[in-house]
Amino acid sequence: MKKKTIVIEGSTFSNLAGFYEEMNRLFMQDQDWKMGHSLDALNDILYGGFGVFEPGEQVLVIWKNFTQSKLALGREQTVELYQRKIEIGYPYNVKLFEEKLQEIEKEDGPLLWHIVLDIFGDHPNIDLILED
Repeated sequence: MKKKTIVIEGSTFSNLAGFYEEMNRLFMQDQDWKMGHSLDALNDILYGGFGVFEPGEQVLVIWKNFTQSKLALGREQTVELYQRKIEIGYPYNVKLFEEKLQEIEKEDGPLLWHIVLDIFGDHPNIDLILED
């Protein structure tokens, strides 16, 4: 059976908000709603059942210009996300995000692009190929 192929064009976004827009464009085609701007929402849509593939369907995701995406989802955007969650407070676990921010400042914690790759990796039906 041929796998559905989805191509992420890493040059189309330069920050986390743009990344979410690209994910919506690719994974939520023909839907009358969009994925929220959250990593949990990304994880949810990768299970399938909404958007372009069904649960368990084999999918090949080719991520082009990945090095550019690493910059777009790098330290600056990671720090900004964690600082925003700390400022908002509840319902976010402020202590957790303060600790994560300290890890980033020590260059010891994962950046957004690491986290996104881990999320894709949690879905065995999705094969991810990174290209430059």
